[in-house]
Amino acid sequence: MRVGRRARQLLLTGFAVAALAACEILPNEPTPPEDIPQVAPTRPRAAPQPAPSPTTGIDTTPAPSTAPRSAASRELAAYYGRLQQDLLVQGLLRTDGGGPDTPFTDTMLVRNFERIALAEEYARGAGFTRSSGELGRVKKWNGPVRISVDFGASVDADQRITDQAQVARYVARLARVTRHPVSISQSNANFHVLFMGEDDSDQLKPRIRALVPEISDSALSIFDNLPRGIHCLVLAFSGSPNGYDYARAVALIRAEHPDLLRQSCIHEELAQGLGLGNDSPTARPSIFNDDDEFALLTTHDEMLLKILYDPRLKPGMSADQARPIVRELAARMTGGPS
Repeated sequence: MRVGRRARQLLLTGFAVAALAACEILPNEPTPPEDIPQVAPTRPRAAPQPAPSPTTGIDTTPAPSTAPRSAASRELAAYYGRLQQDLLVQGLLRTDGGGPDTPFTDTMLVRNFERIALAEEYARGAGFTRSSGELGRVKKWNGPVRISVDFGASVDADQRITDQAQVARYVARLARVTRHPVSISQSNANFHVLFMGEDDSDQLKPRIRALVPEISDSALSIFDNLPRGIHCLVLAFSGSPNGYDYARAVALIRAEHPDLLRQSCIHEELAQGLGLGNDSPTARPSIFNDDDEFALLTTHDEMLLKILYDPRLKPGMSADQARPIVRELAARMTGGPS
């Protein structure tokens, strides 16, 4: 069976100095963003140490609950378990990163970069309304990206240990690939990864509100009754009015996912939150494709990140301004122009 997009990236813009910007990046307090966000998978051991609040240093992550999971959560977990198995049977959710069966040229890499990094999946200020598909501008972080991991009470101690380890390994990879300061930081984070499930619904919006006090009610409403076809999503906030410089992000990964879908969400959400926010049906080998062929970041996707975080590409650059730089980098990475 085919499924819709696993992840969704939404871009919120329009804050006076740094809507939801990290204190270390911009000194001023943020002001409210626009009302509607833009668009962008054993037995319990001792629980890990609770994570401090990214802003206060006080523990706000609830301890794992001992209550049995609700019927709704069990049903959703069963659905995602069947979905993962169906995709694997079809030979999808590959984890090999691509190979001889997935060749691509510099021309293809340029085209894919433009569709994935420059075009926006959703219209600005219109929630999940699809954009026109026109090429936009370069979107990326200027300052350090400090990633925290938070859990809902429904996530048990073992799963927390696994998730924290997977995020930490992936963050190290992203830092190596982009050569940008990307790190784990529970004390002063500006990119928050939340693992929460159906049984954490009463915690989700208050937690986001605590992380992003100025977020509007209409922006928070995105998290009301998310369809199960949206496996995970990331809200990325610009650092200037109607800007393209990312300053904060909040990602949600459903706690009901089985192992590979869960890891796939980690890979896609963090990469999208760095600026690869769109999809392309022609991108291969890539996680930024609705066909679900690949579950994890590929060699092709690493090249996209390397291009995006080349110092010559600045937030707000148009496609015409970026294209000569992108072409030069793509030719170098693939062994010459095709």
